Amino acid sequence: MKITASEVNKLRQATGAGMMDCKKALVEAEGDFDKAVENLRKKGQKVAANRADRDSAEGAVLAKVNEGNTAGVVVSVNCETDFVAKNDSYLALANQILDLALDKNTLEELLAADFGGMTVAEKLTEQTGVIGEKIEIGGFKRVEGPFVGHYIHAGNKIATLVSLSAAVDGAAEAAKNVAMQAAAMNPIALNEEGVDASIIEKEIEIAKDQLRQEGKPEAMLDNIAKGKIKRFFKDNTLINQDFIKDSKQSVRQYVQSVDAGLEVTAFARLALV
Repeated sequence: MKITASEVNKLRQATGAGMMDCKKALVEAEGDFDKAVENLRKKGQKVAANRADRDSAEGAVLAKVNEGNTAGVVVSVNCETDFVAKNDSYLALANQILDLALDKNTLEELLAADFGGMTVAEKLTEQTGVIGEKIEIGGFKRVEGPFVGHYIHAGNKIATLVSLSAAVDGAAEAAKNVAMQAAAMNPIALNEEGVDASIIEKEIEIAKDQLRQEGKPEAMLDNIAKGKIKRFFKDNTLINQDFIKDSKQSVRQYVQSVDAGLEVTAFARLALV
C-alpha cells in the first residue's frame, strides 16, 4: 500500500526514528499507526537485547531543582559514545527524563513514569532501537532541604546538588559554589559522621603500615594515625575541605561567612565514569 510522507513524518515525530525506519514500520503495519509504533518498539527491544553487554560509559549527567528550591534531582542518562551524547535530540531526551524525575523519589519510580503513553523504561528501549546504542539511566539521586542548589559541569559529565539549612540571602550563590566544590573535589561524605567505619579502619591500617615503614615505634602508631585520619577527613569530607575559591577557609567557614547559622545539610554527585 502507498504510505504518504505526512504519515511517515507523523511517526517520526512520535518516536524519533529515522525516516526510512518509519516508512518500513508503516509498510509492515499496512498503514496502521499504532502497529507501526509497536514495530519500532520491538526493534528497540531486539537492539537492546543485542547490546545488553555493551559499556554505556558516555551520556549526559544533568541536575534540576524545583521552583521553591526545596528539592532537586540529578540524573545520568547513559549511552555508548560521546558522539551520541552530544547530539541535540539525545540531550532533549535526557532533559525530558530529568523533568519527569523532579517529583520522583527513586529510580524505580522514574523508570515506571509515563512518557507519552509508555514508561520511561520503554522509551529508553525504543530509543535504543532508534539510535542503535545501549541507552539506560546510569544513576539517580534526590536531595531535599530548606534550600537546594545545583551545578552542571561543562560538557554534562558531572552534576551535583547541595542542600543548605536555610533560604537566607545569598543562599543561591552559596549553594552553587558548594555544588561546584563537590563537582571538582569529589568528597566521599558530607562530614566525618558520614564516612563508613570500614573506610576509616582501612585508612588507619594504611597509615600504620606507612609509619612502620618509616621506622616509627609501635607504641606511637595509634596517636600518629589519628592525626592522619584527621587529615583524611579534611581532604575527603565536603564541609571540611579547603574552599576552592579561597583556600584560607574551609567550605563550612565559607558557608558561615554568608550567614552565621548556615550549614550544608546534604549533597549528591553523579559523574560519568
